[in-house]
Amino acid sequence: MKAQVDAELCVGCGLCADSCPEAFVMKEDKAVAKVNPIPEGSEDCCRKAKDDCPVEAIIIEG
Repeated sequence: MKAQVDAELCVGCGLCADSCPEAFVMKEDKAVAKVNPIPEGSEDCCRKAKDDCPVEAIIIEG
């Protein structure tokens, strides 16, 4: 599974980095995917971060 954050949509709320720090980190007031592919044990929290994103900025492939 791979994840990315659409920087145009991201408002920098940090929810994804808080709920899934294994997959997302904040850089310059925007979230970015920390690693790709997402570690196997972090796939569920990555999906939850995507579902919880208030602006739907997270894209998951695979």
